[in-house]
Amino acid sequence: MTAIALARRGAGTTIVVSPLIALMNDQVGSLGARGVAAAAVHSQLDDAVRGAAIRAFVVGELAVLYVSPERAVLDSFKRMLARTRIALVAIDEAHCVSQWGHDFRPEYMRLHELRDVVSAPIVALTATATPRVLREIAGGLALRDPVIVRGDFRRPNLAFEVQHHRGDPDRLAATIAVLDGAGLRGRTGPGRGIVYCSTRKKTETVAAELKAAGFAAAHYHAGRTGLARDRAQRAFELGRARVLVATSAFGMGVDYPDVRAIVHFQAPGSLEAYYQEAGRASRDGHPGRCVMLFGAADLMTQRRLSEGAGSHRHEDALAALERYANAARCRQQIICAHFTGSDDPIACGVCDVCVDPSSARAIRRAPVEPATVLAAVDQQLIIDAVGALHRSVGKLNLVRALRGSHAKAMIAHGLVHLPQFGKLAKVSEASIVATIDRLIAERRLVRRGRKYPTVALPGPAVARRTRVDRPPRTASVTFELDRYRKRMARQLKWKTYMVFPRSVIAAIDRQRPSSREALARIAGLGPSKIARFGDDILAVVLRHADGFATERDG
Repeated sequence: MTAIALARRGAGTTIVVSPLIALMNDQVGSLGARGVAAAAVHSQLDDAVRGAAIRAFVVGELAVLYVSPERAVLDSFKRMLARTRIALVAIDEAHCVSQWGHDFRPEYMRLHELRDVVSAPIVALTATATPRVLREIAGGLALRDPVIVRGDFRRPNLAFEVQHHRGDPDRLAATIAVLDGAGLRGRTGPGRGIVYCSTRKKTETVAAELKAAGFAAAHYHAGRTGLARDRAQRAFELGRARVLVATSAFGMGVDYPDVRAIVHFQAPGSLEAYYQEAGRASRDGHPGRCVMLFGAADLMTQRRLSEGAGSHRHEDALAALERYANAARCRQQIICAHFTGSDDPIACGVCDVCVDPSSARAIRRAPVEPATVLAAVDQQLIIDAVGALHRSVGKLNLVRALRGSHAKAMIAHGLVHLPQFGKLAKVSEASIVATIDRLIAERRLVRRGRKYPTVALPGPAVARRTRVDRPPRTASVTFELDRYRKRMARQLKWKTYMVFPRSVIAAIDRQRPSSREALARIAGLGPSKIARFGDDILAVVLRHADGFATERDG
């Protein structure tokens, strides 16, 4: 509405920076239906359409122009802005600027450059920002003394609920019960539902199970073709599919008023992500139900999915989500306190805890033994235990050994012979897990492997107990380069192998090149790759040069 008013006053065009092409197209269509001159410029448009939109913008015919953050910071686009009348710059989904946000996009970090070419006001918009994220948004966008307008995070029409489940059969039965309760079984009827899953494979299997149970279900994830995604979303929009099973790829800009049930088949990676997704329920003000199916395995899944699994930020986000899942306190009070930084004295009265706080389920959710990070002496005991291992083990097996369990796995792995076996017998499992997670976040321990993660000592500590036929340098250089290429792939929106394949990493580790000329002799590294990544690769090799030289000289 602001953009329309500004255009009618002759103030110029409003630039909207939006992270999703689908969201741009949807909003351009909505504005066009209201008679508002709006256009989007993005990579999926053909040259003729894109050129027409740019010409209309330059001559002042548009009230609103949508662009991606990548296009917004192009020098050519900034030059265009400098010679065009701009009324307002609106940065949508502004939490993407924050590395604490759940949808961090590196390109958002450059949007402050628009201030150098545009004198118009800048407004940053987000529905899910904690006080910390708000500070990062203001800093990242170089907003000077910004006016912060905060809405009410409470959604009194939504009933939030957490159910604790382990296996998929239990989760599927719970999902069907929630969808049935919302009257969503069958091909026709009012309302619709969304089931969020953490992985693409899970969306496919859950959608198939729901179809077999009589639900008109479709599935949506980023691994499907653009046409398949569009068909699934269109079916959901038109009511041909009353239930959509999706990953977080079905996200920003979703605005259907009658989504009566949202089920998280697996817990997401943060409370921010959960509230944004659950908040898509019943936007018309009618009652809606938001159910998270939670299990400890969900946290491990999120760690595997996230490249930042060892960071303080990721671990803190998972800890906040776990506290929410285990709390015996009003769900909406927890959510509001998380986003505002202050307690909300008003209980919602409709969440599972408010409705029946004394139920067995609520009591079971309340942690009997609070998880606390152990003192320094016990932290060192855990580190020493990991150092004494003859083979890597998973976190839970390590915890059981420290508590003195005599389960079969303890004997099979030889853990009963650890000097630290049973030394933390009087400490709760939750506290040992919390301490290990903190040690991993601080990089005093590391998590290795994705499908079956284990706990190990970082760097040289691993080398001391590595077999002679597997030199420690392989683990170090290979690990760093693999992590580097994954990070670059995220930034460049490439497939990981497009940065450089694993064969290149292996060759670099064997040959230890010390110059760009040496890099050029490695198959798979052409001039363009060396120009883009060469210095970073050489820096990794240099960091491990001393250990390599010592080993070869010996």
